[in-house]
Amino acid sequence: MSAPEAPDSDRRLPAIRVIMMPKDTNALGTIFGGIILSYIDQAGAVEAYRQVAGRVVTVAMREVVFHAPVLVGDLVSFFAETLRRGRTSITVKVTVEAERALGKGRIKVTEAEVVYVRVGQDSRPLALDESAAS
Repeated sequence: MSAPEAPDSDRRLPAIRVIMMPKDTNALGTIFGGIILSYIDQAGAVEAYRQVAGRVVTVAMREVVFHAPVLVGDLVSFFAETLRRGRTSITVKVTVEAERALGKGRIKVTEAEVVYVRVGQDSRPLALDESAAS
């Protein structure tokens, strides 16, 4: 099964972009999935912070699909877009694309949905449209 080709992302700006390093490899020599999940969470949080005033916390990662391995030296872009807004939560889709070294192209390697909840100073859920002073 081959990895899907990445869509034309030149018009979109990534939430974050990272070059993968040897320190992040697993026993097979590819980038450890947990590293990618960490960056997915960060990229989704960037989008959530743009959409929601105040603090947000990660409550779920859904539909994480690894399409292809990420390699040392790949320039990895994490694109984030809001899918849904609930009363206290926001769901963000993160699409991960890798640019292979030496101009070998760009492929979609991973995608996921991440759910964030807005919280107040007491760490309890807070409505997205409610004042943070509440």
